[in-house]
Amino acid sequence: MLIRPQAGEYAKHFAPYIDEVPEGDLLAYLENQPKLLRQKWAGVSEEQANYRYAEGKWSVKEVLGHMTDTERIMSYRMLRIARGDSTPLPGFEEELFVRQAGFDRLSIEELLRGFEIVREATLALVRQLDAAAWTRMGTAAGEPASARSLAYNIAGHAQHHARILNERYMQEA
Repeated sequence: MLIRPQAGEYAKHFAPYIDEVPEGDLLAYLENQPKLLRQKWAGVSEEQANYRYAEGKWSVKEVLGHMTDTERIMSYRMLRIARGDSTPLPGFEEELFVRQAGFDRLSIEELLRGFEIVREATLALVRQLDAAAWTRMGTAAGEPASARSLAYNIAGHAQHHARILNERYMQEA
């Protein structure tokens, strides 16, 4: 079982995401998240999937696309750091990514499947890392990051957005 990352292994602004992850088996938690997301969102209409709870907020589709893009980036960071690459890794502008992606032109099924595929790749990486890899440190977006903190961040970020979807969008679905 992977040990929860400690302060100093991640940027302070990632603490809320890491705190979202319950104690227990991180791998099982990561495996279960796409299933829960699909159960809640697979049957929604296009109108429901394009819903925005307020002006300037992302649609359901954009939230799902953002979750996938962020996981791609965090998993890449985890790979680089786990392999001992000390090259500082850049940040990214999430608003730009969402604006440029065109997620609203995709079906909810395409977005859910995209998340599942990216998560499968993340899980393949997580399963192959050894104890030494998990504690390796690097720099991402100018902040310290361990490989294990990135795994927890992936899980917590997805949980954060799943919770937001459930709280602010589900009533419309």
